[in-house]
Amino acid sequence: MSREVAEGSPLWEPSEEVVANARVTRFVHWLWDRGVLTETYDDLWRWSVTEVDAFWDAIWSYFEVVGTRGDGPVRSGGPMPVDGLKWFPSATLNYAANALRRAGQTPDETAVIFRSEAGGHRVLTYRELALHVAEVRAGLAELGVGRGDRVAAYVPNIPEALICFLATASLGAIWSSCSPDFGSSSVIDRFAQIEPKVLIAVDGYAYNGKRFDRREVVGEIEAALPTLAATVLIPYLDPAAAPDGLRVGMHYADLPRPGHDELAFEDVPFDHPLWVVYSSGTTGLPKPLVHGHGGVVLEHLKALSFHQDLGPGDVFFWFTTTGWMMWNYLISGLLVGSTVVMYDGAPLDLWTLAAENGVTYMGVGAPYIMASAKEGRRPGAELDLTALRGIGSTGSPLPPEGFAWVYDAVSGDLPLGSFSGGTDLCTGFVGPSPLLPLRAGVIQCRGLGAKVEAFADDGKPVADEVGELVITEPMPSMPVFFWNDEGGERYRESYFDMYPGVWRHGDWVKILPDGGCVIYGRSDSTLNRGGVRMGTSDFYRVVEAFEEIADSLVIDTGRLGQEGRLLLYVQLAEGASLTDDLLGRLKREIRSSLSPRHVPDEVHAVPGIPRTLSGKKLEVPVRKILQGTPVDQAANRDSMANPEILSHFTP
Repeated sequence: MSREVAEGSPLWEPSEEVVANARVTRFVHWLWDRGVLTETYDDLWRWSVTEVDAFWDAIWSYFEVVGTRGDGPVRSGGPMPVDGLKWFPSATLNYAANALRRAGQTPDETAVIFRSEAGGHRVLTYRELALHVAEVRAGLAELGVGRGDRVAAYVPNIPEALICFLATASLGAIWSSCSPDFGSSSVIDRFAQIEPKVLIAVDGYAYNGKRFDRREVVGEIEAALPTLAATVLIPYLDPAAAPDGLRVGMHYADLPRPGHDELAFEDVPFDHPLWVVYSSGTTGLPKPLVHGHGGVVLEHLKALSFHQDLGPGDVFFWFTTTGWMMWNYLISGLLVGSTVVMYDGAPLDLWTLAAENGVTYMGVGAPYIMASAKEGRRPGAELDLTALRGIGSTGSPLPPEGFAWVYDAVSGDLPLGSFSGGTDLCTGFVGPSPLLPLRAGVIQCRGLGAKVEAFADDGKPVADEVGELVITEPMPSMPVFFWNDEGGERYRESYFDMYPGVWRHGDWVKILPDGGCVIYGRSDSTLNRGGVRMGTSDFYRVVEAFEEIADSLVIDTGRLGQEGRLLLYVQLAEGASLTDDLLGRLKREIRSSLSPRHVPDEVHAVPGIPRTLSGKKLEVPVRKILQGTPVDQAANRDSMANPEILSHFTP
């Protein structure tokens, strides 16, 4: 188990050599040569969010983006995308051309390492990846896929997913993917909104030692998508699988080949749709968020290079599925010339995966770090992790004890990059920097170009106080629009309803005097007890420190002007029981560490905590259920990793 450590305790500081060799330092020197003089990270951040146009123009120039910049301004139109803002209105480019540029520079360098739980292992060079993309591009074009058409994919995190995505993007078509652990209705809720021309799907997948045949589900999805010209089946689970029974089915190997494999790229406007990603969809239809080619290219070049310090020679891994935006972020490692590691399967031992594949930057969800700590793992002593020079954590706030465990059990000499962001912008807007010291429980900084502030209820910024996380200047990777949202009303209601003209993200954040950030959880699931407001992450830090508790969920059932019950649900560790002794110790610790008002009214043992397929706790849907909303209205079971658990949460 990780040791207790106070929030803000120093854990790591970059050496002079780390600072001097950081990629962001090279950028600073490049700016000096052009008259932009900054000395500290804070200076650079402030310049990036006050001189917004100059900063993003510099990103384009510094990285020598493949495309045509044009002579137009950086921005035109309204202040935010929902108001008609256009980025680089005279520019054209293509994401795939930027991702595959190294195929023409260093074609024999490794682009992709693939590993699967079942033992699968493949390696692709940049040359081989480009050749595969050219073949699939030609096949999709023969099926009639062109600029603006949608290609939907029901695929795991395998090389074919990346190949098909890059082929789609190269045509100027629009990609959208779901992981094959999604149920049919959840997939249909997403894909039916965008009316795809082609569906790419696997016959099945393996997870945690079990095999799951999904051909019947693929048939249900196809039947619900009348716009399909073809369903392309990838025989992943069974090499002999055939597209029998599908209305317009064909085998992946039988994609039409028009007799050439020349790779070309359709130049598209900066804001041309690249992909459609979706909100979690825990209630109602998922929101289809559209990101543009240019915004993703610029944001991911900046984030991967300047915040994670990634580039050629790095081996980049993040544990994800194709149904989570971290997949989109992972594959953008190609933009900075890194090798990306794609893994399909359960997170059985990701530390060994990193060691065996020479991973230099490893990303996981915060729950995986905490689970490793509870298991007593010491990967730094057990494995050869000498290649590892950075660890990333996201998905939920990482408590100080999680930070401490990394430095005690993995390595005391590497940066731990805790991120917070989301599907909405397909990036982290608070995160790490190789230039800054690192403290337990504190995210190092606000991202370059991300004017993140904390707002009080009256819309005024607050310093060193908990407030609503807002973004007060636009970022290029904000959604270009929502699909089927004529007039942008759904877009506006989602982010701009509370503070007009300001993006409200829905998290509680405290911005410290030195620019560090602490995330306290979702603002719409706050625990407000007698006027004492607290984020759920504080609660989980206390509760899940008990060895007897594997996971937990806390819900305040109160409504506006009406206090409700505070309910704590705990998933007990194997062999543990919810005894009077445990209850007493738990309540005493909550009273002492949090406040007397946050001692729960009831504590219930449950077999599991409801989570989305991407691992997020379902705080808001469970709160609605406990307030009387019918389960099927409060939560979308097909978007959940464990929908059977909901039966244990009743009013």
